[in-house]
Amino acid sequence: MTNVTPSTGNTVAKSTPSTGTAAGKNTIADGVVEKVAGIAAREVPGVHDLGNGAARAIGAIRSAINQQDRGQGIKVEVGEKQVAADIIIVAEYPVELQKLADDVRSAVTEAISTVVGMEVAEVNVTVSDVYIASDDDNDEKTESRVQ
Repeated sequence: MTNVTPSTGNTVAKSTPSTGTAAGKNTIADGVVEKVAGIAAREVPGVHDLGNGAARAIGAIRSAINQQDRGQGIKVEVGEKQVAADIIIVAEYPVELQKLADDVRSAVTEAISTVVGMEVAEVNVTVSDVYIASDDDNDEKTESRVQ
């Protein structure tokens, strides 16, 4: 990742005093930025899930106990003024993978800029797998060959 000055684990945006406003700083935890990016990525049509195989397995366990990790599959590096993100997605078949990656990049960039209020240096998208709905259907439905 480039052009990001690493922080101490939190996003710090300095406030400048203006009329009627006290000086101070705003702190936004890295996990919050990851959640914002994760929510934006999941909303893109064609994204089935986020994360690699191990992260999805843990995510399935969390979902079973109603504790979804919205930052799953997202890694952010936060500087004083910029954010860089790495996102791992599972695409639904048959979606155009390059377009999907571009759409995820755009959605995440917009969400971080709007919600977090920081400049986005880069968003790297990795398509780690393709989800094929018919594979799951075959596992669940086994028809008898005889009557």
